[in-house]
Amino acid sequence: MQRLTAEFMESARGGQASIPIQPQGFFFNARGPRCLLARMTPRSTLQATVVAGSLAALSMTSSTALAETYLAYVGTYTGPNSAGIHAWRFDSSTGVATPIGLVAKTSNPTFLAIHPDGKHLYAANETDTWQGKPGGYVTAYRIDKATGKLVELGQQSTVGGGPCHLNVDATGKALVAVNYGGGSVVSFPIHADGSIGEHVSFIQHRGSSVDQARQKEPHAHSVNLSPDNHYALVCDLGMDQVLSYALQPSTAKLTEHPASSVRLPPGSGPRHLAFSTDHQFAFVNGEMLSTVSSFRFTKAHAELTRIGTVSTLPPDLAPEKARANSTAEVRVHPNGKFVYVSNRGHDSIAVFRHDGHGGLTRLSNVSTGGRTPRNFNFDPSGKYLWAENQGSDSILIFSVDAKSGDLKPTGQTLKVGQPVCVRFVKDH
Repeated sequence: MQRLTAEFMESARGGQASIPIQPQGFFFNARGPRCLLARMTPRSTLQATVVAGSLAALSMTSSTALAETYLAYVGTYTGPNSAGIHAWRFDSSTGVATPIGLVAKTSNPTFLAIHPDGKHLYAANETDTWQGKPGGYVTAYRIDKATGKLVELGQQSTVGGGPCHLNVDATGKALVAVNYGGGSVVSFPIHADGSIGEHVSFIQHRGSSVDQARQKEPHAHSVNLSPDNHYALVCDLGMDQVLSYALQPSTAKLTEHPASSVRLPPGSGPRHLAFSTDHQFAFVNGEMLSTVSSFRFTKAHAELTRIGTVSTLPPDLAPEKARANSTAEVRVHPNGKFVYVSNRGHDSIAVFRHDGHGGLTRLSNVSTGGRTPRNFNFDPSGKYLWAENQGSDSILIFSVDAKSGDLKPTGQTLKVGQPVCVRFVKDH
């Protein structure tokens, strides 16, 4: 028995050892059966049983190794159906999400960011006042992975009103947030225990663009850290610009003046940004014109050079419906081959093929199964996409075809009030 097991394991590792089923030369090796069994003896039956059992054990071990579970945290606008941040436990091997429930009671935690250590979470609380003073705030939490609950570590004012997006730098020492209502950027130091100190940088944007209803003043809408962690790139909807600020992670300070900036077509309303997996390109969704623009990214000064702009809507959509639409989020699939953008109004996710040189070709528009999709995100395995439908209090989970980019509903819909953002972190 020991000899047979050793021989089987050698075969399973890719060696040439074989286990004879009987002396006449019928055998199995790592590639499977080499010929049909003509006759089974008691000894060969025992050997086959050992092989089958070992194969099953190897399969189970492999399956267990591939299985990965995560905590999925969802930021919301608070109201009758939500009191803060909600969570689910998600199994990427099955695609099943198990509800945990409300894990932090807090006001309008619309956008979330995970610390690189996987142990802390930060929320942008989209309000106009904090402790009786003008301006919104950010909240720091410690993640209890056993329960999924969040333990508050403190809050800090963002100085400006309506903070709507934030990110943590790669060292975990700096938190950068933007204020939509205030049109400004603010940065905070992160302490060793995950808490945040008072802001060390505050930059007020100044400018406007062509749409006087929505662009008569600046509206900073998102902030992303450059792949080399040296710059913070800020999309400003009101100015039709993406501005890059140098970041010093050790102090969390931003330079007062942008190192570079780029303009989008007038009236675009740049909202969010995503980098290609090779970091050579960036994609920015234009909220107001329902577009996505491609840029070549140069590390020096985090410069963006526009390559082109395409619509996120089907070409045969009626003009009045196109005008009623706005985009919300842009994401790149982990395999780098596809770019996705959410449409609010058309209530779909536009799927694009990336040619590897910054070019995008629209493949399809997939209904999100709800109203007003905001942020959406891929689970870390890249096999699933969660789409947050703010207008219908739901999250639809899709499976992702890595070869075609296609999205298919898994049949699981999660209910939560006005979901906006989802972030994943390992639950162990």
